[in-house]
This record gives sequence, structure tokens and C-alpha cells, in this order.
Amino acid sequence: MRGAPASNFPTTSWSLVLDAAANPTSDSRASLAALCKAYWPPIYAFIRRNGYDRDHAEDLTQAFFVTMLEKNYLAQADRERGRFRTFLLTAVKHFLANEWDKAHALKRGGGEAVVPIDSLEAEAWYAPDAVDPRTPEALFERRWALSLLEHVMEKMRIEFAAQSKPEYFDRLSQFLNREPGADRYQTLAAELGASAGTLRVAVHRMRRRYRDLLRAEIAETVSTPEAVDDEIRFLLSAVRA
Repeated sequence: MRGAPASNFPTTSWSLVLDAAANPTSDSRASLAALCKAYWPPIYAFIRRNGYDRDHAEDLTQAFFVTMLEKNYLAQADRERGRFRTFLLTAVKHFLANEWDKAHALKRGGGEAVVPIDSLEAEAWYAPDAVDPRTPEALFERRWALSLLEHVMEKMRIEFAAQSKPEYFDRLSQFLNREPGADRYQTLAAELGASAGTLRVAVHRMRRRYRDLLRAEIAETVSTPEAVDDEIRFLLSAVRA
């Protein structure tokens, strides 16, 4: 299943959300627009699962983010109350229940498009979920988890590219969550022109860096440091579900 491109994901932080809500400047609006680009996949999936077809779901996703920015829904966010994903889910539920008649969907080909949604791409990864019994809320959570994990992987990819070792990332990232056999290390060592020991060390460092980036990313979306471990467990369970 494909997800949205992770390269456009900003760091999503409650501090950014609250500052932008309290001080709605042109810069903060641009930051929020970038945030919208990052988190349209779970919103789109939630709306689709609520019975809207592709065109209506795309229009409603655009209208939700436009309305959220124009009406400053984010001013209602309270970091002390929980997780950013919970706020966003509550906001889209409110939008669908109360704002549809007033905001209506952005007409295709007109209006302000906040989120650059690729319809074909969106449907490519939504199609397998169309026959899944998951509730709209559960699908939103799964899409959220996948988007966040993709974001972390993209950060790692960029770091390895900066070290001029993109081939290491491409070949070794498959071992982030499982230990390869000794013969696999030998095979890869021959292909990459490195020793098996070097690759083992690289995998160990990659796993440690992945954990650090994951924790840092999650810490930006929850209210307290103590909530990070619970959120990690939630994300993993959402992906496996």
C-alpha cells in the first residue's frame, strides 16, 4: 500500500500549532499550510470511509483544511488535553457534521487548493482499504501511523544521502525490524564492497537512529514526555491491525 510522499512532511509540533493559532501571521499561515500537506492522507481516508466518493472526498479534504485555516480551528487546540492526531480527528468530525452546508466542497477547478492531492495516488493506497471492515476512526489512525513512520524513514534517507551512502540505506533499511541471517550479511557485503562486520555495525546504528527519530517525532505530537511510549505502542498496533 502506498502512502503520500513523505518528503514534504514538516516537523509537526504542538508548539507550532499553538503559536500559529495565537499569532496568525503570514509565516505561521505558511507553516500551517505545510502541516496540512503533511496530514491530508488520514483526513482523506476518514472522509472516504464515511461514504463519500473520490471526487467528493478530495473536495471535502480541501474544504476542511481551508475552513480550519480560515476559522482558526487550531485556536481551540490545547496541548495539555492530549495528542495532535486526536485534535485533528475531532476537528474533521466537527467539520463533516456542522460545516458541510456552510462551507460546501471546493468546486473542482476553482477555489483555494490548500493541499496538492493527487487523486490517482490517493486512490492507489485507499483501494485496498475499500473492502476492509475498519471503522473511519480506525482507518484514520492507521493512515496517521503510516504517515508518521514514512516521515521518519524519509528523514533517515536524507541523512544517509548527505553522508553519500544512499545505497546503504536502500539495502539495509529492510533490516530495521528484523535480523538477517549471517549469509545475508555476507552477500550484501560482497555487493556493497564492505565487510560483513561493517554492515552489522551500520544496521545497529541505523536502528538506534530510527528509534531516536521516531521518539523525537512522536514527542512533537503528544502533550507530555511520558506519553511517548504509549503513542509508540499505539502506532505499532495501528499499523499491524
